[in-house]
Amino acid sequence: MSGLNPQGVMDYSFKQPSQEELAHDYLWRAVTHLPRRGYIGLFNRSYYEDVLVVRVHSLQQGYVMPKRTTDMGEDEFFDRRYRQIRDFEEYLWENGYRLLKVFLNVGPDEQRKRLLERIDDESKNWKFSASDIAERQLWPKYMDAFERCIDKTATEHAPWYVIPADQKWFARWLVSEAVVKVLEDCDPCYPKLPAEQKAMLAEYRTKLTGESGMDGRGVE
Repeated sequence: MSGLNPQGVMDYSFKQPSQEELAHDYLWRAVTHLPRRGYIGLFNRSYYEDVLVVRVHSLQQGYVMPKRTTDMGEDEFFDRRYRQIRDFEEYLWENGYRLLKVFLNVGPDEQRKRLLERIDDESKNWKFSASDIAERQLWPKYMDAFERCIDKTATEHAPWYVIPADQKWFARWLVSEAVVKVLEDCDPCYPKLPAEQKAMLAEYRTKLTGESGMDGRGVE
């Protein structure tokens, strides 16, 4: 995203939910960080964590919620969430938003290589987390959760872009192509002056070009 003017971009990273966030529905924290009109919002992770890590670790079983919302089988619980997400994203579409959902598909060998780099390269030590090793052991469960999620939430107005990401340069190129396509579809443009204001520009120009007697000093 380095080719974009940062003044028009809002970025937010979703981490483990805070106590305040857990006191609301799982979509609440995403809603509070939606970009204003005319801006691009970048979500590093998102509400999809609530059908991925939550499913892998069965975290829904510990939710403090009415029994009618949790007292059911795993498939039914998450099928409800898939449906809620589809409805939410359709709501965003109908209110002027465009969604671009990217899944960076890194293979297990490449993930192992990158984790080793974080250990061996002192400049990358800060990126390493012991939890990454524990989560890696759950690779098959995560792949199943990803597959179910993508299959259930890919729609016409909110498609998924599954990007092969073992080679970073290739992944970045594919993502940039997807971003460009969406921007071209949006066809952004500068604001246009109302006709009456535009008609006055010629008069203002005549006044400026016809000025005389200016001493060249700046205005304080």
